[in-house]
Amino acid sequence: MIHEILPVGALQCNCSILGDETSCEAIVVDPGDEIPRIMAALARHNLTVKQILITHAHIDHIAGAARLQALTGAPILYNQNDLPLVKMMAVQAGWLGVETPEVRPPDDTLDDGKAIAIAGLTGNILHTPGHTQGSVCLYLPTQNLLLAGDTLFAGSVGRTDLPGGDGSTLLRSIHSKLLPLPDETIVLPGHGPKTTIGEERDTNPFLL
Repeated sequence: MIHEILPVGALQCNCSILGDETSCEAIVVDPGDEIPRIMAALARHNLTVKQILITHAHIDHIAGAARLQALTGAPILYNQNDLPLVKMMAVQAGWLGVETPEVRPPDDTLDDGKAIAIAGLTGNILHTPGHTQGSVCLYLPTQNLLLAGDTLFAGSVGRTDLPGGDGSTLLRSIHSKLLPLPDETIVLPGHGPKTTIGEERDTNPFLL
């Protein structure tokens, strides 16, 4: 599997390019900004985007999705519970002092347990509300990889003080959906460095 991580935008959102070397099909996760850079990485690996997956509808994760779709034709997928956040995109843009991006409704929703697949690569969606009501993670068991969005971080958890956030819901999501995964599961958060489920279970002060 090809996995290229591109920290993009002012908040350095971890955009992931997941690709299969044989089929040359790809999934782009959280294209929040810097679409030319993402397109260059796709071209470098000779990959064709088949799906654009958004872990949650905060501006730093979703702002570039429509631009990427215009260039690739790939469908945009995110959980419909985050549509209220999409409707307040101008407010979100005001938080960062940037122009309001075009953000479209999802072409398909990401419900809990939904299978995500391209030729040579399969995973499933874990709905983990708390950071936002529609927050999801993408789990790829064959690769021992979890793309955690802003639900779980190395030594921390997602903030819950923004619209749609709820602290008790977030902790319940982490304990019920993420901590049962194998210890060796590599966790790529929405920002910052990688960690593992075992490391977070044992040392994350928010989860002890």
